[in-house]
Amino acid sequence: MAVAVAAPHPVAVEAARTVVAAGGNAFDAALAAAAALTVAYPHQCSVGGDLVAIVRPAPAPPSAAVAAPGSSAGEAVAVLSIGAAAADVDVAALRAAGPRMPFAGPQTVTVPGVVAGWAAIAELGACLPLATLLAPARALAAGGVPVSPGLHRAILGRTGDIRADPGLRALLLDAAGRPRDTLVQPQLAATLDAIATNWRSFYRGHLGHRLVAGLNAVGSPLSVADFAAHRAEVSTPLHTAVTGAGRTMTWLAAPPPVQGATFLGIAGSGDLLTDARHAQLARDALLGDPRTGPVDLDGLMSGTPVPPGAGTDGPKPAGDTVAVTAVGDDGTAVTLIQSVFQSFGSGILEPATGIVLHNRGSSFSLDPDHPGRLAGGVRPPHTLCPTLALGDDTVLALGCQGGRSQPWILAQVAGDALGADDPAALLARPRWIIGAREIDREVPTLLLEPGTPGAAELEQTARGLGLAVAYTAGPHDDAGHVQMARLSGGILAAASDPRADGLAAILS
Repeated sequence: MAVAVAAPHPVAVEAARTVVAAGGNAFDAALAAAAALTVAYPHQCSVGGDLVAIVRPAPAPPSAAVAAPGSSAGEAVAVLSIGAAAADVDVAALRAAGPRMPFAGPQTVTVPGVVAGWAAIAELGACLPLATLLAPARALAAGGVPVSPGLHRAILGRTGDIRADPGLRALLLDAAGRPRDTLVQPQLAATLDAIATNWRSFYRGHLGHRLVAGLNAVGSPLSVADFAAHRAEVSTPLHTAVTGAGRTMTWLAAPPPVQGATFLGIAGSGDLLTDARHAQLARDALLGDPRTGPVDLDGLMSGTPVPPGAGTDGPKPAGDTVAVTAVGDDGTAVTLIQSVFQSFGSGILEPATGIVLHNRGSSFSLDPDHPGRLAGGVRPPHTLCPTLALGDDTVLALGCQGGRSQPWILAQVAGDALGADDPAALLARPRWIIGAREIDREVPTLLLEPGTPGAAELEQTARGLGLAVAYTAGPHDDAGHVQMARLSGGILAAASDPRADGLAAILS
């Protein structure tokens, strides 16, 4: 078997190479890469974060006239392993403290979903045991991994918060307070060993108990019962058909509380900036967890304009996310995103387990009437937005870092990615995003990289939409780290965004 893989750090692709050489498929490659990233990229992901994926097992061979009863060959599913707020969260106290959720700290930690997400994906189609898939990551944690340029930038950008947390300070800074050159993580290696032996121990065993004790010590209301209640949700993806260049593709994305509907609503748009702005406002006003009540899916998909300011205004999720894409020559495909949200998440590394905890809870609204309102046992509105495109002879897996801008980052490359002869050049092409506080702007702004195609027309459209206009000095992390893997006409291709430290490869 051959597998196309893309990830934002070379050690992830090397982990994938190891398991493919051992007989693994695209599921195995994606999981090994994802685990390695939790060691090498603690500013962007961790076993203390969340996971969303779209996965597709291999289609049934043409010789199989009738599928076996209960077979799901070739049927894509969404995996949402998104943790909930503590059942005993004190909503009244948080409202009394201010109009918005804190950006970091123990109150922003929700139950981490990554581990249950790994297990769910493995059960859906991996060939190798989870212990084998986690072995490269465990070796990296025990033996050490060099600090990449992206991680070094993230450490410099949040040095004050790192110094304030004993766990992060010990991991990332030397005795003189400077960023380390190499990360050695023996506690995380032991945690990965425990997950490899029995992943359920993270939620209903000694590992979860140890993590909860550490969180409670710094003020988190999470309990062992909250961890035990967590389940990865496996569901039918949202989908839409887009016709272009003489062919029709079906695009798949995850349902709420994920913003997949926002991407599907603008995929194939002829006026992407206008539709993205409308979709942004609709998402901010309408996205929430179906557990709190009905979510207006039609409104999210159509991008029905709503008044500015009607939704939430979340924190800047710098360094929030990693995407891994993997497609096999048998049509197996995985697009997986895992995240700690803001750089280094909540700013807490629990020392006994070596786990960095995310701050996904910062996305809750404290407005009691908002669909994304904070409540015990509820999941926050979520930025993770992996997507998969399926056609007659094409499978395309796409995902990106980019926080709340992920839908329009992906939409700028999605159509061309289906047939690009040079996928790497496509991902290097300048892009634009829209946002406000999440891109360090005081007002809603169109932010463009220099050389963005159609910049003059975009500026004119932006001003008509009431958006300010600004440019970055060059390629910028806020424009996203897109990863893609593709099978088209029997030929595999992959590319990794040059804005990250990544790598793409065809493995066999």
